[in-house]
Amino acid sequence: MHDIKAIRENPQSYVQGWSRRGRETAQSDVDALLSLDADLRAAKTAFETNQAQLKKLSGEIGKAKGQKDEARAAELMTEVEGLKGAISAAQETERLKTEELKDLLSSLPNIPFEDVPEGADEHGNVEVRKHGAPNILSFPAKDHADLGEALKGPTGPLMDFEAAAKMSGSRFVVLKGQLARLERAIGQFMLDVQTSEHGYIEVNPPVLVREQALFGTGQLPKFEEDLFFATSLFQSNQALKDGDYRSGFYIKEPAGVDVYADENGEIVDLKTSVWGRAKIVNTPHYLIPTAEVTLTNLVREAITAEEDLPLRLTALTNCFRAEAGSAGRDTKGMIRQHQFQKVELVSITTPEQSDAEHDRMTTCAETILKKLDLSFRTMLLCTGDMGFGAKKTYDLEVWLPSQNTYREISSCSNCGDFQARRMDARTRKAGEKGTRFVHTLNGSGLAVGRTLVAIMENYQDEGGRIAIPSVLQPYMGGLTHIG
Repeated sequence: MHDIKAIRENPQSYVQGWSRRGRETAQSDVDALLSLDADLRAAKTAFETNQAQLKKLSGEIGKAKGQKDEARAAELMTEVEGLKGAISAAQETERLKTEELKDLLSSLPNIPFEDVPEGADEHGNVEVRKHGAPNILSFPAKDHADLGEALKGPTGPLMDFEAAAKMSGSRFVVLKGQLARLERAIGQFMLDVQTSEHGYIEVNPPVLVREQALFGTGQLPKFEEDLFFATSLFQSNQALKDGDYRSGFYIKEPAGVDVYADENGEIVDLKTSVWGRAKIVNTPHYLIPTAEVTLTNLVREAITAEEDLPLRLTALTNCFRAEAGSAGRDTKGMIRQHQFQKVELVSITTPEQSDAEHDRMTTCAETILKKLDLSFRTMLLCTGDMGFGAKKTYDLEVWLPSQNTYREISSCSNCGDFQARRMDARTRKAGEKGTRFVHTLNGSGLAVGRTLVAIMENYQDEGGRIAIPSVLQPYMGGLTHIG
């Protein structure tokens, strides 16, 4: 979210910032914001002026009645009725303009830092540094999916996409036996490093959150199609109100009737094809796409003492993404799944700390790859490839022999006060009255599934066995190989 006062005072800096991100409507966006802001302030002024006049006339009516001047009292009362109408109209205008302004502000991305390179897409990203040489195997490299499916156990492949598809559809996997243990070991290893060596506080947060939590971190309203939505009960034969439903989800009524909400809020009974009206009984939830949502929202609507910053938090959670815009991409294997595990890093800082904290967070993520002896490179993302809420982002890309290229395994972003404004997250120095917005940062430390992929491919031998990195062997009971 952006500060409308700052836009009002320096509109061209926002035109320039959004233009750098490739937003062709930057000038018209700013013009619309300023117009809504002017209308809103005019409505507030009209309300205050008419309210003051109403108070004045109320006193004059009392005075006229006290003097038995009924004609004057009636004249003043007629004027009061007009003022009441004007006040009501001003209030409604203020409400509508406030909503319109908030909707537009919340749809606009963050402004990049000046040192972020300009570019339209990933081709404009800049390599900052590289660790280790690419691992060129002396035999044809197999990809992780082929390796995992070739590893067998009593219940079939240790990486079983077919079993997952029968239960859940595409883009899910069942890991079994030593591969399941290896995934667990990777997550535990990452948590231990980030907490014991890097000072992050471990958190075990919910994976179901309400809409306002996702609004706070910027996933809503813009990226709703990438989220999984969950609710339970519908109560039929009640009128729908705005916000009482979400379209596109099959729901079970208490009576067991399948119903479906379309984009207009109409409910169709799928068994009888009878149209009706329905209303959600309970508060709906979303499945988190990343623990960034829950960790960052821990400071929501709160004032954190400046002396306690930076606040560093980490969590290992399941994450859920619909991947609505990725049809045809990485359909084979574990690179792009609907459900996956990730160790998330979040920092809450003062504005002065955030730049150094961004570099530190990136280093903390890099440490995991170094300890696993995996080749990677660190990329500074260009303006056209950054996420919606980021002011600056570093991506870590790990080497995958089967693809003969580097693939993203972590993204570390400085969001400035963009999320804090949406969450009303502030900080205050001891002994001072004033507050200011915190800066928030988030990064993967790392994506567990993609780390498993990287280990399998880089540690494979010609016979399909997987060597276990030395730092993970204690988590595996001393096991050195799988297969």
